Amino acid sequence: MLLLPFEEKNPTIHPSVFLAKGSLVSGDVTIGEDSSVWYNSVIRGDIAPTVIGKRVSVQDNSTLHQSPDNPLVIEDDVTIGHNAVLHSCIVRKGALIGMGSIILDKAEIGEESMVAAGAVVPPGMKIPPRTLVVGSPAKVKRELTEAELLDFVRIRKSYVDKGKIYRQAELNPLSR
Repeated sequence: MLLLPFEEKNPTIHPSVFLAKGSLVSGDVTIGEDSSVWYNSVIRGDIAPTVIGKRVSVQDNSTLHQSPDNPLVIEDDVTIGHNAVLHSCIVRKGALIGMGSIILDKAEIGEESMVAAGAVVPPGMKIPPRTLVVGSPAKVKRELTEAELLDFVRIRKSYVDKGKIYRQAELNPLSR
């Protein structure tokens, strides 16, 4: 894990956050409690702020960045799948961002919504709460079921728990 300042800005990371080896966080980035940034993810706050809430998982190989005067905001309880790209967007509480998806400038992902794997959310698109969006460009497919929303909670909890386990393992690696 690499934490770097950018100009006068330093990342602000809650002590409970798991930052995997190989991840990079730089500049004007804030990450809230019990969040996790997994292997080879990059979060650069060198153009505008990035604010990441509590219990957010940024999974392996994800890239988070911004455009001038357009911060990136990720609210609490968000799951970001492997290889996702988020750029100057807003992701509301409890959303799930699928693997390999791309969310572009000024898009807003509604509370408890799901962006399907591989979807591309174009600039400025507003996704309603509790809906599934798919495709490139993304289109609203349907409302999410209660079972799907409960699965989001399971996934989120598993990443909070895994983050604690991995954090402890990296603090006390096995000796060889």
